[in-house]
Amino acid sequence: MNPLLELGERPVIAHRGASGLAPENTMAAFALAIEQGADAIELDVRLTADRVPVVLHDATLDRTTGARGEARSCSFAELTKLDAGARFSSDGRSFPYRERSIRIPALQEVLEAFPEVPLLIEIKEVPAQQPVRQVVLDMKAAERCVFASENHAALELFRNPPFTVAASGAEIGALYRGALLRRVPHAVAYRTLSVPLRYRGLRVPTPRFLAAARRLGCPVHVWTVNDARTAQRLWAVGAAGIVTNFPDQIRAARRISTG
Repeated sequence: MNPLLELGERPVIAHRGASGLAPENTMAAFALAIEQGADAIELDVRLTADRVPVVLHDATLDRTTGARGEARSCSFAELTKLDAGARFSSDGRSFPYRERSIRIPALQEVLEAFPEVPLLIEIKEVPAQQPVRQVVLDMKAAERCVFASENHAALELFRNPPFTVAASGAEIGALYRGALLRRVPHAVAYRTLSVPLRYRGLRVPTPRFLAAARRLGCPVHVWTVNDARTAQRLWAVGAAGIVTNFPDQIRAARRISTG
């Protein structure tokens, strides 16, 4: 069973790992998330210059590493030399992961290191589809992965079995408008939705939106929620997963909300 696809589950999904406490999208953050009891991990994938799928959110290296420039201009070997913990700080003053051999991992490394963990994989660029697809097939990991993207075109190669897709940005918008106008489709081409708490000032997971998704059999996972009370309110109105930087805190909130 993949908890990301079950309406009756309330998975705690670690956003880029336990990224509130360790450098995002690194093995350290993923290991900490699992240690804290996360039910699944959300991560982002881009391509290197030599077409290796790597786990990185931004198109550039500036925010998270000690380097600058675009990730796609570097080979995988070059990326492995960068310090992916250089800029992480939970207090704005100290940098506890700097110069500790924290690096940008390949997607294959993550699949190998956490062979049982469900993954919500955000495809950040259309050309990444084929290399990601091949790695997931080679690792026999399709059943535990759900593929998402803001870009509808970045999910085309995952729309048939054995793969499972979440709604693209356009599909989320269509369901939001449909729920608002009470014109919800009878069927959709996705199995789940990963949505922001707010978009352009509007709350996305409204009770009407969540009810519409449930009628379609699609659990809704909401990002990025780090407040326990907000998570409990979302569960109370029908949300499924909570995508969070602090898995331990949201797990504690879930225990309280379920009694």
